Amino acid sequence: MKTEDLRKMTVSELQKELEDSLREQFNLRMQRGTGQMTRPHLFNEAKKNVARIKTIMREKELKGDKHE
Repeated sequence: MKTEDLRKMTVSELQKELEDSLREQFNLRMQRGTGQMTRPHLFNEAKKNVARIKTIMREKELKGDKHE
């Protein structure tokens, strides 16, 4: 997901997106551990997406947009 799209989301939407991304990252980690991973680049993308969401959530927290 693009950063521009994430910045337009509210904090509650970002939290939902973070949960989904963490779940996806966990599933990919399990696939990698069992040797079933067919597209290994997806793991790095999921990891970066989690970091991107957390960064934007922190920016909103510092800005004071907790209810936005």
